[in-house]
Amino acid sequence: MNWKRCVLLCGLCGQMCAQQATTMPEWQKAAGGSMNFEVASIKPDDGPFKPPSFALSADDWFSDPNGRFHADFGLATYIRFAYKLWLTPEEERVMLARLPDRVKSGQRYEIQANAPLHLTKDQYRLMMQSLLAERFGLKIHFEQKEVPVLAMSLAKPGRPGPRLVPHERGVPCGNEPQGTYPPLCYGYMARPAEGGVWLNASRGTTMEMFANFVGMTGQMRGEIDRRVVDQTGLTGQWDFTMEMPPPQQMRKPDDPAGPSMLEALRDQLGITLKPSRATVSLPVIDAVTPLNAN
Repeated sequence: MNWKRCVLLCGLCGQMCAQQATTMPEWQKAAGGSMNFEVASIKPDDGPFKPPSFALSADDWFSDPNGRFHADFGLATYIRFAYKLWLTPEEERVMLARLPDRVKSGQRYEIQANAPLHLTKDQYRLMMQSLLAERFGLKIHFEQKEVPVLAMSLAKPGRPGPRLVPHERGVPCGNEPQGTYPPLCYGYMARPAEGGVWLNASRGTTMEMFANFVGMTGQMRGEIDRRVVDQTGLTGQWDFTMEMPPPQQMRKPDDPAGPSMLEALRDQLGITLKPSRATVSLPVIDAVTPLNAN
């Protein structure tokens, strides 16, 4: 009986290890799986905010800091950056629910660190994962859950709208001509345009990342109440521009109403959103310890 139990436990252990190996995101595997800063200092900061070396966003826009990393954010921002998370407000609330009040209150921590030269943004994410585990005792795992979503698909199968084009037809990344918008690839930008609308755009994005952008932006605008998942069938990289009214908090009394975000998606990009259900990976924080000054 003991021998059979041992075999069973070993089999279960091997199965669990295999499951853990397959759950690592592809971006993390490509970046190397695990990395560490060469040296790092962290201290709570209650003074004026200091801009980071580069945007700690979940997109792929990146400006190489040449091995000198600096940031001044709350722990939630570092966690989102480290694990490349696009979370709805409710998903973030659940993720942080069991954490100490000091963490949830947005206490900022200034981080200064040295890293090897010429790393990618995803490699900085890996180093941040290690730093959070070492200095904050962060333990996190991901659970697969079926949740209500909005499925993003093409209004006409196989036919994107006029403002959604394959990246290879647009301006190549690097040494862009003056006036190119956005001026850099892999990120998302918005700026005022003629007629009181805002021009939202990205170059070299994927549809998976675009779905995350749509979900986050739509919730900020009060037009979407759930996560968006990509079901367009479009692969590779894409460029888009989309005009819609500015965010509510930035509108002026005389600004035109303009199209809603859902209308702009349909008419300009040929994309529709339909209620559905999907299994998504959600973060669960098991432990974290607020850092004292050091």
